[in-house]
Amino acid sequence: MAWNPKGGGPWGGGGGGGPWGGGPSAPPPPNVEEMLRRSQDKLKRMMPGGMGTGRGVALGVLIVVAIWLATGFYRVQPGEQGVELLFGRFVKVTTPGLNYWFPAPIGEVFKPDVERINQITIGFQGGDEIGRGGRDVPRESLMLTGDQNIIDVDFAVQWRIKDSADFLFKIRDPENTVKLAAESAIREIMGQTPLEEALTKSRQLVEEQTKDLLQSILDSYESGVLIAEVKQQTVDPPAEVIDAFNDVQRARQDQERSINEAVAYRNDIVPRAKGEAAGIVQEATAYKEKLAREADGEAKRFLSVYEAYLTGKDVTKRRLYLERMQQVLGETEKIIIDNSAGGGVVPYLPLNELMNRNRGTAQ
Repeated sequence: MAWNPKGGGPWGGGGGGGPWGGGPSAPPPPNVEEMLRRSQDKLKRMMPGGMGTGRGVALGVLIVVAIWLATGFYRVQPGEQGVELLFGRFVKVTTPGLNYWFPAPIGEVFKPDVERINQITIGFQGGDEIGRGGRDVPRESLMLTGDQNIIDVDFAVQWRIKDSADFLFKIRDPENTVKLAAESAIREIMGQTPLEEALTKSRQLVEEQTKDLLQSILDSYESGVLIAEVKQQTVDPPAEVIDAFNDVQRARQDQERSINEAVAYRNDIVPRAKGEAAGIVQEATAYKEKLAREADGEAKRFLSVYEAYLTGKDVTKRRLYLERMQQVLGETEKIIIDNSAGGGVVPYLPLNELMNRNRGTAQ
């Protein structure tokens, strides 16, 4: 053939020595014993002081053991905790920094992140943090309220690791456990809350009660999970009846507005009427006091006059007469005629004009 004109098959050698040949051109097979012997000789030459084979093996074992022990150093990053196991059994939890523990397979170290906030959603999947653009999951979101109505609730639960050992070894599926417990807690709280309150004024109260109940459930499981927040994303009636429900809500808002207007009118009218009534009562009381005091003063004045009359009747009569005449004539127009001039001339004193002139000057 073209690759071996002398014959002997494709591997050469001629003479029918088989595919590996047997002729003078075939290389001899490697000698394994010779290779091992040369390696031992090199190792001996590398040993200080001409150590024997036994000491060299011991030193090699010591080097291997030292390297193996050095693998026990590990670093815990900030925000993590080191959980150390010995033969698969939990021993202790370490803090961030450089630590040492028995290397594998004797020891093992887990380093969970205890500061990372994890979030699960119930009632919807996908979307942003507040549930927009997500796909509704009616099997999770539809719930029964305390007044036997159906409500559609989407909410999110944020949690983190509280106890690393419990989290790693006492629950098998932490995320699914938190989700199922959260769904159970929100259903229990909604089952105790009327629909109207769940949609309006009691939303924050529902979140707080759900958080407390969920935390107590997870603590009873010894899950090592801390609930950071329970936040309702959307709370609505079912989509099939939401239009009718909105009509009812608008009617209730109109009712509340009318009630508020009536209350405002009452708050304006009633205090005003009470103020006017109080003013009338005060005026009547003051008038009563005035009349009583005037009557009391008149009575005392009469008694004083009577006592003076008993001591001097003539003087008292004359004084009373003069006082009365002064009171009667003090406000009348008077003309004084003096007949002492005689001669038929009647002097006239225009007292009326003088009085009118004096009044005009005073004004």
